[in-house]
Amino acid sequence: MINARNKKDRPTVGQMLDEAGVGRRQFMKYCAGITALMAMPPAATTAFARQLRAARRPSVIYVPYQECTGCLMALTRSFAPSLENLIFDVVSLDYNHTLMAAAGSAAMDAKYKAMEENYGEYILVVDGAISTAENGIHGMAVGETFVDQLKHVAEGAAAIVAVGVCAAYGGVAAAHPNPTGAVGVADIIKDKPVINVPGCPPIPEVMTGTLVSFLASGVPELDRHLRPRAFYGNTIHDRCYRRRFYDRGLFAKTFDDEGARNGWCLYELGCRGPTTYNACATIKWNGGASWPVEAGHGCIGCSEPGFWDQGGFYEPVHGKLFRERGQAVAAGAAGVAVGAAAALAAKARKKKLAKETD
Repeated sequence: MINARNKKDRPTVGQMLDEAGVGRRQFMKYCAGITALMAMPPAATTAFARQLRAARRPSVIYVPYQECTGCLMALTRSFAPSLENLIFDVVSLDYNHTLMAAAGSAAMDAKYKAMEENYGEYILVVDGAISTAENGIHGMAVGETFVDQLKHVAEGAAAIVAVGVCAAYGGVAAAHPNPTGAVGVADIIKDKPVINVPGCPPIPEVMTGTLVSFLASGVPELDRHLRPRAFYGNTIHDRCYRRRFYDRGLFAKTFDDEGARNGWCLYELGCRGPTTYNACATIKWNGGASWPVEAGHGCIGCSEPGFWDQGGFYEPVHGKLFRERGQAVAAGAAGVAVGAAAALAAKARKKKLAKETD
């Protein structure tokens, strides 16, 4: 049953911020940070702020299935907005069995109450894959399979945010031979908007930014894998600071050679940046401190479907990497193209050096 009075009395985000003593300058700075994360033009900040202030503080129900808690751990490390800002000033986190004080039947009662009082309006966050093999018996809690639980809680959701590569595509649980029949949320729920925020784990600010963006302006523009284009619209390769070395045909051969020490491209050491769509190179991690490629390790492609089955992490993306199980045909073609371009660039450089030597 819908509790209309509860919905009507729920405060707006603006009212919550006013009660917390958050000034206009601080709020606008916060909104500017969110719109910048999403690559929106500066002029959009004012409209975004207006929409966010007017939005009713939504109920968020966060449910875990086949997961490792890594995505939630990453979420707690978000800087813009921080987790405490998000759950105290922007949303009402009504169920998350890891963060909430309640346990057992008290925790489940809180979940069911939130579902009833906010029916049709709550945001459902799903963490982890859903097992479907043998009628779903490989994943069960409180007498229900994960499949039945997901269908039940999704029924009253306004939208579903699948955080992590497991919730988006099945992740490590779905890796060959996938004994539990693990799948992503969108493989089961077909009648609700599903927003995939993949990664292993996803960038914290991408998770919080997606939630705040949905609250202000609804479902964002999504790509073919249901990922927000604002965060997953470019490849790692497009924005990588090592790209200039790739274009010059300069590649590290080992992780401790002269090229690696000079910041050369890690493509030949298995970097999957050319076929991976994510915002790591721009948003980075730990408050913008660094990201894997800056730390000297190639991208492993954790935001792409089936990345666990793409061969060794230290093999170049061309060759057998995308052939083994017939997956990601388009990505395989892109990998071959990138490999050919890299070879041509290296050949041209050698030819130039030979002429200079003569």
